[in-house]
Amino acid sequence: MTEEANTTRATRHGPRERGAGEPDLRRVGIDPHFWYPVARSASLPRNGVRATSFAGERIALYRGAGGTAYALEDRCAHRQVPLSLGVVDGETLRCCYHAWAYRGNGHISRIPYLPKGADRPPRGVRSYPVRERYGLVFVFPGDPARAAGTPLPVLPEAESARHRTMMFARTVRCHYSFLHENLLDMNHQFLHRGVLGRIQPKLLGYDTGPRSVEARYLFVPSGGRKDRGAGLLSAEGVGGASTPDVVTIRTEYPYQTLRTVPESSDTAAFSLWAAYVPEDAEQRVSRVFGLLMIAKPSIPGALHLAWPLIRRFTERVFAQDRMAVEAEQRAWDEQGADWNQEVFPLILDVRKVLRANGATLSPSPASSGCREAGTCAATGENAPG
Repeated sequence: MTEEANTTRATRHGPRERGAGEPDLRRVGIDPHFWYPVARSASLPRNGVRATSFAGERIALYRGAGGTAYALEDRCAHRQVPLSLGVVDGETLRCCYHAWAYRGNGHISRIPYLPKGADRPPRGVRSYPVRERYGLVFVFPGDPARAAGTPLPVLPEAESARHRTMMFARTVRCHYSFLHENLLDMNHQFLHRGVLGRIQPKLLGYDTGPRSVEARYLFVPSGGRKDRGAGLLSAEGVGGASTPDVVTIRTEYPYQTLRTVPESSDTAAFSLWAAYVPEDAEQRVSRVFGLLMIAKPSIPGALHLAWPLIRRFTERVFAQDRMAVEAEQRAWDEQGADWNQEVFPLILDVRKVLRANGATLSPSPASSGCREAGTCAATGENAPG
């Protein structure tokens, strides 16, 4: 191939969106110093234990007999067997192998067969701060000293009697940044033409800052067949008329929100909060947690009747979006770099925000660094719990 042909191919297909010295966004890790949902509260009953993960760090969640949820590094300090295979005993978690017992702070509370006077292990396992709200279990995977000063997301509608909340938890095989771009860029409505009908999204404007990007669109229906659930959810809520909606979407690092208000109203028909939680160390697989908060209509029971149709509609839209973002990730994997030819300034700006607030990807899980640095909890038969 000639030098000229090589140049043409690089111009058409090679990486060109990043500025000099900027890292490939798909190689930027998410900042761990925030509260991230890792499970539904309902999936963790009393005396129950389950496995989860954050960016390659395997985590064992368990709920003690008193109802408190705890999160520990998911490997016993003894033989590295997953603690998520263990048994809850009161407020402790026993390894399934040799029954070593761990308190919720990661300290070893008991080794059943340890002779008196024998040397004890130097430390236990890492523990993670845990909070529960909105029906979700949140963990703080960053520096535990920063957890108390970091607020949970504020979602008053999720706790309002005037709203009903639909929860989602789905795995998507892509880097979290693709998900931010997908929701923020409403120019992809052609993808949903079989569900939403024909929609003409018009960007009314957007604002960007060091940690956020917020865009406002006007959604104008222009015909086509619409899923019945879409009609119930949009416009003025259940039973509303088919009028244009103002849709506001905001990436407020690391979360994302969407709010839909009919043009003829001051009240949101529904709002969405979403968190994208990397599962693997390379952060190419994300767990999507979403809360769809829908305003209850004036007709008693109407939302209850419409609920199955709304659920079906949202699942159809999500399936189409998942297909698209997973295809983007596959292209990145095949090409070994981001060869996107992006032209939308809004998306270029959100990429800058995600890069600036992200973290360097670690070559190994942070839990191993925890052991090497000696930052895990100290142990002992009578260690304070």
